[in-house]
Amino acid sequence: MTILPPDPDLAALRVTLARLRNERGWTFDELAGRSGLARRTLIDLEHGRTTGTVTTWHALAHAFDVPIEQLLGPLCHDHTPPGPKGI
Repeated sequence: MTILPPDPDLAALRVTLARLRNERGWTFDELAGRSGLARRTLIDLEHGRTTGTVTTWHALAHAFDVPIEQLLGPLCHDHTPPGPKGI
């Protein structure tokens, strides 16, 4: 029997991106300049048209100066994240 992981909460991921960008008052152009990503990529991420790659989220974590876990953690918003329990 195959046990599949729960679906990631992709909506929470894009909301986190929008929240961080808005908290800083950055436009898509400014975030593009800070992250090295294309403006179109950022728009597509924030509007849920793409999920990006690990490299994309790594660049965003550096641009926002936050741990990558802060960006990707919301993927498990509606379920318990994997890993050791009770630690």
